[in-house]
Amino acid sequence: MPSAVTLIRSSALSSAAEYAYAATAPADSRLIFLAGSCPLNEDGSTAGVGDYAAQAARCIETMTIALHAASAELTDVISTRVLVASSRQADLVAAWEVVRDAFGEHDVPSTLMGVTVLGYDDQLVEIEAVAAVVD
Repeated sequence: MPSAVTLIRSSALSSAAEYAYAATAPADSRLIFLAGSCPLNEDGSTAGVGDYAAQAARCIETMTIALHAASAELTDVISTRVLVASSRQADLVAAWEVVRDAFGEHDVPSTLMGVTVLGYDDQLVEIEAVAAVVD
C-alpha cells in the first residue's frame, strides 16, 4: 500500500539537511503517535550499553515493531525526534546515521538533539515518531 505521507522539499532551504523539511498527510488519514522507542531488550535490559549506534538500531527495531502493531511501516512515519544523551556532536551523528540509513529515501522531517539523561539505566538514545496511514 502506498504511503499517505508526502515529503516536502524547498529549493529555498539548505540541501545540507539529510531530511525533508516538512511532510503532510491527507485529512482522512489515521495518525499514529508512538511513544519514544527505547533500546530495550525483551527482558527489559538496555541493549548496546555504551554504543550510540547500536542503541539507535535497537530503537529502530522497537519502533518498527510498534508500527506493525498499529498496521503501519517506517514509510508511514511523518516525523521523528531523535534524543541522544550526550553533549558531543559526534555521538549525536553516530545515532543519526543509523536513523537516516533506516529511513533511506523516506527521509522524514526530523529533530536531532542532545539531552542530559534518558529514562532507563545506560540508555543513550530514544526516538519519538508520528505516522499516518489511510485505512
